[in-house]
Amino acid sequence: MLFFRKNEKHDMSLNHAYGHHMATEISQAREVFVKRLTSDIALDPLPQAWNRVYTIARGSSDAVATILSYEWMRVLNLPMTSLPPSIFSLGSGIQMDKALCLVISQSGSSHDLVSSTKGAVERGAHVLALTNQEASPVEEHAHQTLPILAGPEVAVPATKTVIASIAAGLAILGQLAPEYRDTFYPAIQAFERLKERLHPRFDKTYKVLKEAEHVYVIGRGAGYGAAQEVALKLKECCSLHAEAYSASEVLHGPLQLAKKPLSVLILDTGEVCAEQSLEHVEQRLRAAKVNVVRMTPSLADLSSLSPAAAAAVLLYLMYPIIRRLSLDAHLNPDRPDLLSKVTFTK
Repeated sequence: MLFFRKNEKHDMSLNHAYGHHMATEISQAREVFVKRLTSDIALDPLPQAWNRVYTIARGSSDAVATILSYEWMRVLNLPMTSLPPSIFSLGSGIQMDKALCLVISQSGSSHDLVSSTKGAVERGAHVLALTNQEASPVEEHAHQTLPILAGPEVAVPATKTVIASIAAGLAILGQLAPEYRDTFYPAIQAFERLKERLHPRFDKTYKVLKEAEHVYVIGRGAGYGAAQEVALKLKECCSLHAEAYSASEVLHGPLQLAKKPLSVLILDTGEVCAEQSLEHVEQRLRAAKVNVVRMTPSLADLSSLSPAAAAAVLLYLMYPIIRRLSLDAHLNPDRPDLLSKVTFTK
């Protein structure tokens, strides 16, 4: 079951000189997930002719796009894939007739995402933006915008905006496929139960990552998107070399690095179709004497979650571990030295 740490109400509420903003924003993530999932999305009807979906995003937002892609494809049975923004910011774009395009950007300000939004519209896509900044340049050029309703986020590494963006994508999916709304209640219930609590494998996961020099973060399906986000956060906040892999891809060339010092974090969203794959990769890694830890919502007594909701829960449970690792390495997770809140890329 979930638990409090000894002599602490909750690690995320501690008043560190560093990491205070990140702690506050992680603690707010539960409420923003529920708020975005349950609020009226107030979107105009989408064009009827679209038959595929593209996502355009960078960084954490691209990890959100991966999570949503697996969920949308599973439910809608339509192709959904990520496009590199450089298709539009450096190139002349591609034909996008009969396509729905999700542009996911917390700030809505990065040059390449603004160029992509304009380019996708010009090339025939119906563009729906998910942003956390009202009246952003991306919103100005998109056909419609769904605010993710996360509120101000001060820490450079995104946390609550990531979780709110997942909720926004699920809310849209619920409009496109009304039967999918049946998954909302277990997700809301799970986040409400997580208030000021940690995962039972908090200490074990922390110990594995604290001793690590190189980390593979592994998932399958929506869990692969969660793995992308956790690997990115380990780099951003902890200056720890971490790479995300699908449980299938890691068994090809990347498995050879198990001969060197390597730690592995497996993020299991509980997808039945992925269990055999995750079990197989865990057995192979343990046989190679790799230090492996596996995180799943079911170990925290949370079940009946859709894969994407489980991915959001795993991120919520991983963020405090990453923050503690950063602080113990004498780093500032609120403001990593070489990063800024808005990244201007072309």
